[in-house]
Amino acid sequence: MEIVLVVGVVLLALVALVGTMASMRRKDTEGAIGQLSGEAIKRDRGALDLESSDTQTRPTSGRDIEQFVQEERSGKLVSAAAPAPVAYVPPDPETLGVARRQFLNRSILLTFIVGLSGFGAASIAFLWPQGSSGFGSKINVGRIPDIKASIKAGGGFFYVPEGRMWVTEYPDFALAKAASTYGFYDQISPGLKAGVVALWQTCPHLGCRVPECGTSQWFECPCHGSQYNRVGEKKGGPAPRGMDRFPMEINAANELVVDTGIIINGPPIGTNTTGQEAEGPNCVGAGH
Repeated sequence: MEIVLVVGVVLLALVALVGTMASMRRKDTEGAIGQLSGEAIKRDRGALDLESSDTQTRPTSGRDIEQFVQEERSGKLVSAAAPAPVAYVPPDPETLGVARRQFLNRSILLTFIVGLSGFGAASIAFLWPQGSSGFGSKINVGRIPDIKASIKAGGGFFYVPEGRMWVTEYPDFALAKAASTYGFYDQISPGLKAGVVALWQTCPHLGCRVPECGTSQWFECPCHGSQYNRVGEKKGGPAPRGMDRFPMEINAANELVVDTGIIINGPPIGTNTTGQEAEGPNCVGAGH
């Protein structure tokens, strides 16, 4: 569907461009009728007659040229007297006006082409399918054992910058409660069953990036104090829900594939499938 839209926009832009150029060209052509003054036509006709008479006396072959040069050097050939200088005639105002109109018409046409090209390029960029890597695409985070090792090395948290997401462990004992509590369980169940969850880094309150807190083992937003447990369920602050998350898949190689092109709204306030409380001092004061 996106490809059809792109092709349609391109064709529409080309038709508009061709139509505009044809219209402007027709106006220039129609405006050119009757532009030459009688004096200009007379001058041009005299120039043509002079050129015709010169052609009749001008040598046309190599032998003629040699004979012409010899006669000229010997004085037998008398050159015609140079014509008197032509008096200056100011430009025809009508011709100047036409030149101005042509300049303005072409300037307007060029401006229109540049604007249309910019609009077409922006439309194509907006409708063009997203790339195969980076945020907004499906990202292969890695093998599950390697991910869990990275979580452990990060003190309970693993950040994936390519997907703007946090990956943390999800305990097996909480699966049954998640299945009955999460309305989006089917979209993330492959990852939960493998023991991990992928959370978007953005706070659902006002969009700040939420960092981890190593002492409390929670996510704690420094902007307005919203707090979430290790699996992104809200524990305090002004956020309207838990941290948003992404659909997860496990491929045949036991690798976690996260679709960052789909954002799932976090669980509602009061959800607590893991029962985790703060495991130490909070990094940010409790939200109101």
